[in-house]
Amino acid sequence: MDVKDFYYELPQELIAQDPLTDRSSSRLMVLDRKTKAVEHRIFKDIVEYLAPGDCLVINNTKVIPARLYGVREGTGAKIEILLLKRNEKDIWEILVKPGKKCKPGTVICFGDGLLTGEIVGMAEEGNRLIQFRYEGIFEEILDRLGQMPLPPYITHQLADRNRYQTVYAKHDGSAAAPTAGLHFTPELLDEIRAMGVEIAEVTLHVGLGTFRPVKESDVLKHHMHAEYYRISQSEADKINRAKREGHRVIAVGTTSTRTLEAASDEHGFLTERSGWTEIFIYPGYRFKVIDALITNFHLPESTLVMLVSALAGREAVLAAYEEAVRERYRFFSFGDAMFIL
Repeated sequence: MDVKDFYYELPQELIAQDPLTDRSSSRLMVLDRKTKAVEHRIFKDIVEYLAPGDCLVINNTKVIPARLYGVREGTGAKIEILLLKRNEKDIWEILVKPGKKCKPGTVICFGDGLLTGEIVGMAEEGNRLIQFRYEGIFEEILDRLGQMPLPPYITHQLADRNRYQTVYAKHDGSAAAPTAGLHFTPELLDEIRAMGVEIAEVTLHVGLGTFRPVKESDVLKHHMHAEYYRISQSEADKINRAKREGHRVIAVGTTSTRTLEAASDEHGFLTERSGWTEIFIYPGYRFKVIDALITNFHLPESTLVMLVSALAGREAVLAAYEEAVRERYRFFSFGDAMFIL
């Protein structure tokens, strides 16, 4: 399976740079897996495609302000870091720029010394380990000094950092937002619950590995980075009940999908559990849990395009993407949505 099989042409101007004022007013492309038919709607119309008894699964992770700007002690050289995951209480795995200037022993000062960090080791793919020192509560300092880790294809400044959070974000830990969930408003979620649709919450802290380019020409040689997930028994029960009663399990986003498929047994049922997943879903994968997927439009040749192709078929997905380009849909994190049913 060649990575080039998942390429499509995307004009630069279709990459959404800013979120819409009304989250639920983004466009919605509906793709029927059986007929391959495509409809063009508005996201709030999603209620017309849901039914009582369905279970909508959302990822309640919360993005931390993980981008920090500091200076190297002694030289004053500017350093940028991105927090990826916490290994121990004050030791984090990070991306750092410029990496060549940050060998073990390097000390970086942030916020005029409010926070300092020493590079204490190396991690895979050139990432570093940093040990922070500070007085007070780390999360409060990070909230004061950090910036939201917007993807590199978004060049505009974000006026309101909450627009890169879902309205149901609860648990700190993500280096990127589960962007399919950005389209939901509290009012839309209330309307969905009133219909008799169950909403189950899972947690998967999104790492940048999800968005790393596939560098291997042979897709099967690509290695996914591990991401932490958690499912409580009460939420597992909601999902299991929908399955037992013959209703659909609808994942909101590829992160919810990966959580469910990684955590379930061979029959697609779940129990309370937590852990790390490196699951890589590509065409040929047989889904155990999900029946439908709400997602955004993803980068060419990405693992996310491969995941949606596993669900709907590569040809159908690429044809839908080509139509989205023709119809001038907005792409990627702040872009429009797709419902694969």
